[in-house]
Amino acid sequence: MRIVGGKHKGRLLAAPPGRDTRPTSDRAREAVFNVLEHGVPGPGLRDAHVIDVFSGTGALGLEALSRGARHATFVENNRAALKILTANIETLGEQAHTTVLPVKAASLPPPGNGPADYAFLDAPYDRGLSVPALEALRDTGWLAPGAVVLVEIAAREALPLPDGFQLEKEKSYGAARVVFLTHTL
Repeated sequence: MRIVGGKHKGRLLAAPPGRDTRPTSDRAREAVFNVLEHGVPGPGLRDAHVIDVFSGTGALGLEALSRGARHATFVENNRAALKILTANIETLGEQAHTTVLPVKAASLPPPGNGPADYAFLDAPYDRGLSVPALEALRDTGWLAPGAVVLVEIAAREALPLPDGFQLEKEKSYGAARVVFLTHTL
């Protein structure tokens, strides 16, 4: 697994063994960031604050940093994934531009450095975790008005939208479906 664009392009990221963490593939990540940069309305990644929820390896947030985001907050409560995430941040030398919150997504504290312009959610498939995480992001002030939210779910998984979110686009990548939303509150 590699960073696919920006200043860290081509740099390798570690991933834990087994199936507990399911990193977004390089090809899908490249396609997703093309949509973020050219296919949905948004503030642009340059100097953006992003939050990567269910971050696992941190691939989405680290990709955003590589492409010009100023800060990434990572939310992950799995101990093995936290070790890999921390190692990946250190490998890229991005410690000064990151915050790691070892909490459950539905238990987010209020943001310490302002709301995010982009949020990435890649919850374990078919466990119903995406909607509570969206509600937590909305209710704790993590999302700036007009923030773009990317939610990766299983291809056939339902995603009922909570109040405050508007569907912009959906794309399928193999067994995954990526839903692009805008925060409207």
